[in-house]
Amino acid sequence: MKTLGIALVTIVLAGLGFALPVAAADETKLATDKGCTACHAVDKKVIGPAYKDVAKKYKGDAKAPDMLAQKVIKGGQGVWGPIPMPPNKVSDDEAKKLVAWILSL
Repeated sequence: MKTLGIALVTIVLAGLGFALPVAAADETKLATDKGCTACHAVDKKVIGPAYKDVAKKYKGDAKAPDMLAQKVIKGGQGVWGPIPMPPNKVSDDEAKKLVAWILSL
């Protein structure tokens, strides 16, 4: 019954235009398993930017999901400072899943 109650609350809140700031367990685990959390956190800068800051910067940018997924795979430098992000050993699907989660925050 608790699951049904949470689902109903989620549906009601979604209908009112609210988004629940809860990270999906799969994406959180994927970020941890792939080493992303060594440099990033959801709500604070570590070595790299906070995921919420990334989401804020790219909000409404239709090109961001694909561009950021490639950056996760290939690495990058210069957008958030001089420290480069190294390439990551993730599949295309994993990168897209991580980016979709980050942009949803």
